[in-house]
Amino acid sequence: MPPSLRKIVHVDMDAFYASVEQRDDPRLRGKPVVVAWKGARSVVCAASYEARKCGVRSAMPALRAERLCPQAIFVPPDFTRYKAVSRQVRAIFARHTDLVEPLSLDEAYLDVTVTKTGLPSATATAEAIRAAIREETHLTASAGVAPNKFIAKIASDFRKPDGLFVVKPGDVLAFLAPLPVERLPGVGKVMQRRLAELAIATIADLRAFDAGELERRFGRYGKRLHELSLGIDERPVTPDRPTLQISSEDTFERDLALDELAPHIERLAGKTWAAHRREAEGPHGRIARSVVLKLKTADFRILTRSVTPAERPSSARELCEIACALRARVNLPPRTRYRLVGVGLAGFVERDSFDAQPGLFQRRVR
Repeated sequence: MPPSLRKIVHVDMDAFYASVEQRDDPRLRGKPVVVAWKGARSVVCAASYEARKCGVRSAMPALRAERLCPQAIFVPPDFTRYKAVSRQVRAIFARHTDLVEPLSLDEAYLDVTVTKTGLPSATATAEAIRAAIREETHLTASAGVAPNKFIAKIASDFRKPDGLFVVKPGDVLAFLAPLPVERLPGVGKVMQRRLAELAIATIADLRAFDAGELERRFGRYGKRLHELSLGIDERPVTPDRPTLQISSEDTFERDLALDELAPHIERLAGKTWAAHRREAEGPHGRIARSVVLKLKTADFRILTRSVTPAERPSSARELCEIACALRARVNLPPRTRYRLVGVGLAGFVERDSFDAQPGLFQRRVR
């Protein structure tokens, strides 16, 4: 479909993990709920809107959340339940279109230019989806409707929670103009400061700035910024994005030495292997060739070591053995302590391709 004719919906579940907990436990309704393990190393997975009023946000250290909201109720995450609800929501999407691009368990892009239901507009489709989510899951979702993905994602945040915001093609420039530049994808604190040095604070400021100068200063991203300021985003909705990596990781209660990590690596290898089996048994039958070990030191330095063996791991035990062996490639002083370890599988290929050319993949180590 030509980009100029697309109708895109971005659906975002409201405070998803926390809302599931409040739905399933009536005692939590109306209370400030923080989904996180309590402890010095934990971070917030989600916060209810009651907790957000106190300043609690996702990815915040749990200790800080506790200080900001002493009355908060901490609930450990239950991803099995969250994934089950996510599957329900995606089944609702599938009734309307096959062009669904999940971004996470709680949000997705949908191309509803042509739908299965024959509803008269993208707005009507978004309303029907939100109504079905409310009826079938007893949760709420917010949605943005726009001519492209970038604007739809911004729009979905405008009427949260439980809201719908529509940006018609003729309204795109006016909608974007007053927004701060940090609403653009890729504009973090560093880029925000660099743009502020050029007196660029809003998207209207960015649009008025010389496009050539932006590209000279920031390269291809400068060109991209200029396009975004004009509401241009030609990326299609891409369903069934191929898996790049499957991993599991854990943060410890106390920092550990490298030779103390084996039991944790074994446990995480089991979780990663179970996820890999689901991928291999899925419709695409993709299997991994590379093993990845991730470490984070006590001073927050992140290390990764990986290997592509001549024979891929065939069990959780083999995955564990290879991951443990990768510790030998960590060239840090023995006194170094680690706060996190992760075990991953990467280098996915189609099973048929791998089985047909067993000699193609040679050992690679880095």
